[in-house]
Amino acid sequence: MASYLGLSSGLGFDKNISYWTVPAALFMALLPRFYAGLSGPGKQFFDRSNPRNFTARLESSDLDKRVRQRLQRAEAAGANAFETLGLYAAAVTAGNAAGVPAATMNALSLGYLATRALYTWVYIWGQENRRMYPARTIVWFVNMIIVMTAFVQAGLRL
Repeated sequence: MASYLGLSSGLGFDKNISYWTVPAALFMALLPRFYAGLSGPGKQFFDRSNPRNFTARLESSDLDKRVRQRLQRAEAAGANAFETLGLYAAAVTAGNAAGVPAATMNALSLGYLATRALYTWVYIWGQENRRMYPARTIVWFVNMIIVMTAFVQAGLRL
């Protein structure tokens, strides 16, 4: 497994996997939609011919309020993931084009995926606890710092 991820015998990565994290990020962006509308209790309210109407249909549904809000937050988490995906892909491209070291790009890329996963969890399930409200913003901010760091590193290399 270590060679697959590009781990060297030292402390860093010797193989650049950052481009591979872009499709992984796309897959992760699709997961909240799968959870909310394509499986589980939201499936009956999801219209594949009009998917943008899903949250409105949930609002008028007879689902339990807690479940309905969780499904709506899942839709919002997925939308947020797609909103950041282009910026992330551009940051990966810029970093690699500028020759940012593989270890740096790998660390930033894996950090992006980790914070996206955490953000999605906090947004969908964590927001049921009022004490977790600030966590969503903090995790999103860290996620954006990672993306901007890739751009800054690219700029410093050129």
